[in-house]
Amino acid sequence: MAEAFARRAGLDASSAGTVPASSVNRVVVEAMAEKGFDLSHNKPKTLSLEMIDRADIVVTMGCSVEKVCPRPMLNRMRKKVVDWGLEDPKGKSLPEVRRIRDEIEGRVEELAQSARRSS
Repeated sequence: MAEAFARRAGLDASSAGTVPASSVNRVVVEAMAEKGFDLSHNKPKTLSLEMIDRADIVVTMGCSVEKVCPRPMLNRMRKKVVDWGLEDPKGKSLPEVRRIRDEIEGRVEELAQSARRSS
């Protein structure tokens, strides 16, 4: 969700997880379709060291990266990680995913505004 909103806001973004699912959550696909995004063909990606190195910031959604990331990944992220502390949409109802989606959209917009002010 964050990648889609970030790209719409003009940011270069890539979404990945530490333990990604095999497909995008169908409820997330439905919630994002309501906002005009088709995520039905997206494939979850695994976060890599190369992604971290290319990023200006790494935004986590509330996951416990310390529990699942290998040490080299953590060392690279420390200087640029921002944790939004959001719920995982997995297993949530459509109304709950909408709430998470809207929170992500608002935070991405704040991030985009901040990026525009800094450039």
